[in-house]
Amino acid sequence: MSAQLNYNIRNQELEIVLAGDFIHNKTPHADLLSAIHNVKNITFNAASLKSWDSSLVVILFELAKTAQSQDVKIDWSGLPANLQEMISLALTSSATPPTREVQKQDFFTTLGEDTLNNYHSLKQGLSFIRSAMNSFARLLGGKAIMRKIDFLFALEGCGYKAIGIVSVVSFMVGLILAYVGSIQLKNFGAQIYVASLVAIGMTRIMGAIMAGIVMAGRTGAAYAATIGTMQVNEEIDALKTMGLSPMDFLVLPRISALILAMPVLTLLSDIMGILGGAVVGIFTLGIPYESYWDYTWDALFLKNFWVGIFHGFVYGWIISICGGYYGINCGRNADSVGIATTKAVVSSIVWMIVITGVLTVILQEFHL
Repeated sequence: MSAQLNYNIRNQELEIVLAGDFIHNKTPHADLLSAIHNVKNITFNAASLKSWDSSLVVILFELAKTAQSQDVKIDWSGLPANLQEMISLALTSSATPPTREVQKQDFFTTLGEDTLNNYHSLKQGLSFIRSAMNSFARLLGGKAIMRKIDFLFALEGCGYKAIGIVSVVSFMVGLILAYVGSIQLKNFGAQIYVASLVAIGMTRIMGAIMAGIVMAGRTGAAYAATIGTMQVNEEIDALKTMGLSPMDFLVLPRISALILAMPVLTLLSDIMGILGGAVVGIFTLGIPYESYWDYTWDALFLKNFWVGIFHGFVYGWIISICGGYYGINCGRNADSVGIATTKAVVSSIVWMIVITGVLTVILQEFHL
């Protein structure tokens, strides 16, 4: 039965009669909308209405909007219940959920909650570090479940692929260090000691720090994002179901690769920083080539190299632990992956600076 839309006007009341099937309906209704201007109430008679789709909802929606602009009341009770719900949903002005009133807490309640949250976070972090150490111990004992291909893949990502960015950043840092040092040394006519300043600064600490910061932003973030995505896709749950340790299978290869790569990258950073300082000293400050390299060589102590490489080794642990921790404890949505990545980078850099301060004091006390 074809769709039929009729109406009658009695005593300023418009009665709309719906009959038939309103499926993909294109029944003209412009005259119906114009008739609203002469009435005060609208009612419906849908006793003969059979099937309908959204085309009928569109007609009734336009009718309701026109009636609202003319202050005409509409009685929807003559329509089927499900059609009434559709019209009510279409006419809802805002679909946003109601906001709950935020209850303000007193200072001590807030302090207590923050203290408990920090305690649980610290406890969780220490538990993860202990699990990582146990996993590494199993690796040394030949009992860890770690595939060689995973280790080589992680080593590739933090190895030769990182050479370019570490070299450029370290070169520029050595160049800047030479410029800054020359400002004060010029006042004493001692520009030649720029060579010693750059050599000692880069080999002892600056090379390791710059390599660490670069790898935290590059590799630590990649660890958190990769493992976090596995958490979102429930791949980590699948590993646990198969009886495989996520620590051995996912985190351990990345820790092993980074602690091996960081000392080498630190040495590369040292060399590039010294070259950057040499460019400033020789071509800008006018220091003779032979003199610059003589002072550089005299300032190169094996002790400083070992201190810098040791810092790089420690930074490798810090970056891989932070990346793995925030990846494993990532949430279950895409936004959580971004948060985990950000936290991994920030935590890595903060802890590197903290550990650097502690190591500097300890090494100074032991005259190293």
